[in-house]
Amino acid sequence: MARCDYCGTNILFGGVKEGNLRFCNSKCHQQGYLLAIADEVPEDVMSKYLAEVHQGDCPKCNGPGPVDVHTSHLVWSALVFTSWQSRPQVCCRKCGIKSKLGGTAISGVAGWWGFPWGLVVTPIQVCRNVFGLFFSPDPRMPSKQLETLVKMNLASQFLEESRQQETEA
Repeated sequence: MARCDYCGTNILFGGVKEGNLRFCNSKCHQQGYLLAIADEVPEDVMSKYLAEVHQGDCPKCNGPGPVDVHTSHLVWSALVFTSWQSRPQVCCRKCGIKSKLGGTAISGVAGWWGFPWGLVVTPIQVCRNVFGLFFSPDPRMPSKQLETLVKMNLASQFLEESRQQETEA
């Protein structure tokens, strides 16, 4: 299964391709330019910032870390319309479990009501949430997905600082 090169979520259907890169949607595709900038971040800066984020407090509940990327999956349907999404979020394991359980509950109640995609996608999203409950990221080390998000954040900060310096000059 393909993964988005920007946010790291699994791509079930479609996506946007550009060269060797694949993105889950147009928003991630637009942010793809940060990938090139992110590769220029020095390894020591990256490692330090990644460790700070991973061992820091949870941004959702302010509880103790470690934090990582936890993805919940959701689907809802109405007759011939079905909407599904994956929501990656940086949080502690406890908040990740709550989010996955909430996604499972909403999908279990509201996902089945669309034909044909509600009947197809609902079991997939529910299984992805259940699988994520049992196989969450290793708390001893940051996941590749967290590393990518931290790189993107550093690249975004670098780009913003560069733009501010250009406007000041």
